[in-house]
Amino acid sequence: MELTILSKADVLRFVTMPAAIDAVQKAYASIARGTTDVPLRIDVAQTAHQSHSFFMPALVDGQSLGMKIVSVFPHNGPTHGLPTIHAIVLLIDAGTGVPLALMDGTQLTILRTGAASGVGTRLLARADSTHLVVIGAGAQAAGQIRAVCAVRPIQKVTIVNRTRERATELAARMRLEFPALEFYGTTDRATALASADILCLATSSTTPVFSDDEIRPGTHINGVGSYRHDMVEADPKTVGRAYIAVDQYAPAWSEAGELIAARQLGIIDPSDVVEIGAIANGIHPGRQSSSQITFFKSVGNAAQDVIVAQIAYAAARTAQAGVVVDI
Repeated sequence: MELTILSKADVLRFVTMPAAIDAVQKAYASIARGTTDVPLRIDVAQTAHQSHSFFMPALVDGQSLGMKIVSVFPHNGPTHGLPTIHAIVLLIDAGTGVPLALMDGTQLTILRTGAASGVGTRLLARADSTHLVVIGAGAQAAGQIRAVCAVRPIQKVTIVNRTRERATELAARMRLEFPALEFYGTTDRATALASADILCLATSSTTPVFSDDEIRPGTHINGVGSYRHDMVEADPKTVGRAYIAVDQYAPAWSEAGELIAARQLGIIDPSDVVEIGAIANGIHPGRQSSSQITFFKSVGNAAQDVIVAQIAYAAARTAQAGVVVDI
């Protein structure tokens, strides 16, 4: 039996951000239709390392089958000189169960997480949005910028971080990739948000990274950093006055700290929240006014990984790329 191995470079080569956005929107739409099976992920925690390893399977439209395994070890950097996140994705033939490909999941996670915000932005942000603010300068930030710039006419990007150095370093890197845009790195969140059209939250914070009074009317917010019930990036007050869409109901109410906190405060009800796929399918509306605050909360699911992995595998096969091993 042959298995194709795809590296980080292969994933970057064979999957563009626009293609990933289209694929992730397709996955969300299929989740809302009930034609995709995405079981709740299994979280294996290790208290000694303050770590979490997630096992995430999915079957998308009966055609794309696979699983992602991702581990988050927050002390890897200072202790071992290693990245915080490691991931792999296994793709399986949905008709025979034969393993097809094993690929780098770290870059794929950045790509599909960015694509998720691309979908949320495409369906909820104002069409005339030109200023993107990203809070957080870690691994996910670049993917957020690429995705939002793919679906809206962004002219200015402000990266807000606790340390100015990381923000300005990322701004310099992204300026090389998007030379026509203005990029700024700063610690001044309030000034950045005063003119923000779109806000992406990409931190691991357990407390809100902005205040409700800093969000101006018409802002669209993508929340992708928090993935546990005790992590709250967005101010629950803002969540309470926003039109809220999620990637999938069950994981969102189990893992999205912002939603859980707002519900506990009594300012939102589960009936106030819609799945983004239902908006894509025309079942629920998107943005309903230019002054409406919209909030897309994604905790991530394996359907995103599997459907993007399918693109990478198909393109690699066509190009006869990757390393094929006999197992």
